[in-house]
Formats: sequence, structure tokens, C-alpha cells
Amino acid sequence: MSHDDVLRAKYVLLTTFRKDGSPVPTPLWAAAEGDRLLMWTVTDSYKVKRIRRNPDVTVAVCDARGNPKGDPIPARAEILDDAGTDRERSAIASKYGIVGWFVMKGSLLRRGNHGTIGLAITLGGNE
Repeated sequence: MSHDDVLRAKYVLLTTFRKDGSPVPTPLWAAAEGDRLLMWTVTDSYKVKRIRRNPDVTVAVCDARGNPKGDPIPARAEILDDAGTDRERSAIASKYGIVGWFVMKGSLLRRGNHGTIGLAITLGGNE
């Protein structure tokens, strides 16, 4: 799989790493922004805590259940600020159409503006 395949994928397997180095894969929606992937997750998730400690991650094309469809690509994750998170929400809603829009709006109603946070993933970031 190439970088372009990951940027175009419907589902992306984001793998973060625990303190002991063990991988924790999670399938997520992702939208391309140039050569980066924008993703969205719950603000207080363990994935966010792991990224704060170690921004080195891998990404791979996967199905909705997280079954990889190619080799992982090294990458670097960045936790976005409020403006970046708003941009990410718009990108996800745009890419995933009406379903994406409903999921984003439902999440905002359920968790509020700060209950979810955007992630920007730069491919090749930890090579």
C-alpha cells in the first residue's frame, strides 16, 4: 500500500503504542488534508494519552472492523487545537457525506465541543 492509498482509504488503522511498546490498533475514519490525515476521537481516550506521551504511530488501510489491508506506514500524530478540530470535523463530515454529518452532529450534542478532539497524522513522520 502506498501513502496515497492510506490518504484515500475509508477506514484507517491508527496504531498507538503503550509505555512498554506494545501496539494498540484502532480503526478510524480519516480525511486527507494535503499529505496529512485528519482523524477524530474522544478527548479523554487512552489513544490521546498515548499520543501525548509518544506521537510516533503507524497507519494502514483497514476495513470497518480494523482488519489491515496492507502494511503499516510509520507516521507522527499531532493533537489539534480547537480551530484544527473544527476543520477536522468539517473534513470528516464532507468526506463521509450525510452519515458523517450526522455522526459529527450527534457527537457534538452528546459530548459537547470539547468532548472530541482532532488528530493530524503526518505520514512518514517517524521513519
